[in-house]
Amino acid sequence: MSGGAYLKLIGLGALIGIPAALLAAVFLALIHELENWLWHDLPDALGYDAPPWFLVVGLPVAGAALVLAARRLLPGDGGHRPLDGFGASSPTPVAYMPGVALAAIGTLAFGAVLGPEAPLIALGSAVGLAVTHFVDIDPAHHRILAMAGAFSAISALFGGPIAAGILLIEAGIGLGKLLIPLMIPGLVAAAVGYLLFTGFGNWGGLEETTLSVPGLPPYEEVHVGDLLVAVVAGVLIALVVQVSFALARRVAAGEERAGMGKLLLAGGLAVGLIAVVADALGADSQDVLFSGQASIPGLVQETSAGILAVVLVAKLLAYAVCLGCGFRGGQVFPAMFLGIGVIMFAVIAFDVSPTLAVAAGTAAGSAAVTRLLFASIVIGSLLVGSAGADAVPAAILAGVAAWVTVTALERAPRRRTAE
Repeated sequence: MSGGAYLKLIGLGALIGIPAALLAAVFLALIHELENWLWHDLPDALGYDAPPWFLVVGLPVAGAALVLAARRLLPGDGGHRPLDGFGASSPTPVAYMPGVALAAIGTLAFGAVLGPEAPLIALGSAVGLAVTHFVDIDPAHHRILAMAGAFSAISALFGGPIAAGILLIEAGIGLGKLLIPLMIPGLVAAAVGYLLFTGFGNWGGLEETTLSVPGLPPYEEVHVGDLLVAVVAGVLIALVVQVSFALARRVAAGEERAGMGKLLLAGGLAVGLIAVVADALGADSQDVLFSGQASIPGLVQETSAGILAVVLVAKLLAYAVCLGCGFRGGQVFPAMFLGIGVIMFAVIAFDVSPTLAVAAGTAAGSAAVTRLLFASIVIGSLLVGSAGADAVPAAILAGVAAWVTVTALERAPRRRTAE
């Protein structure tokens, strides 16, 4: 394209950044407030200190009903299937936004075990496409502006443009050297949009999102044993993620027999029952439900291997159900939770640093589910902050081990078929 046309795209990227980031902030705030009302205020109004069993079972079913309404009554099927992967979504038409938002609300606020990244990418891309209705640009460039909106929206979740940028760039690496100029409007959009959180001049900005786990002890001495734990854990985490996806594909196969509505409602019921059983075995049902992002601080403080095992098994099963039964959300945060949980056994048994567990578990879990290695390492490093700077080598080894394991497992059936 000409220099003038390209500069116009960059300028439009800056224009898109603010509304896309604002939409993401409002959406995340709405999810948080609704979640707080459903799972804290409502039980309190009913006279309970914690969500009673009938809410733990009933709310995911109610959420499934909302998702079902979004998928049947609104265009867009509520967004793409979480089983289709992180980079599977194409630009989201503006007409799909209500369906995507309602399906995400029914998933995220009502306790389903999926994350917010996929809906944010979809909503941000729709903001980018909305701008194309008001400006005269080549239709071939609409996708670039959709990418810019997604870039800005996802930055609100990952605490800034850096992690989100690496995530999206690595997802599009197949474009080769063409990727960089295509991503620059998105990078500008993310930078301008993130000013909503950092503030500008005398304005302090909105409450800034931070991708971190508070209260982690400093990790300052790297030991050979820690690195070995990271490698072994990376392999185990990859296997755990593969098991969850194998179960999810079996759940998804049931849609042909039972139909979308029955499978979705049954999935919501199953998730609630799994959480109730885990609670009866000593775990917290709230650690089993939801994406796991808010439960990571409590997970790294767990001292009982038995309770940890209950939480992880229940989380894996609920994650698999939500991936396959028809809920709408992202794959990343539950996999990160599972990754950290696997390494927590080494923390309990061998006194490995919980800071290392967060960095390495996050990198391995994210790499196993997204196949995006460098972005996963950056996210793991951001979660531990300055307290875990020395844990980055372990995070790299765990992420590489998980990536290699998943890649080998995926190629093995193709190799046997070729033979």
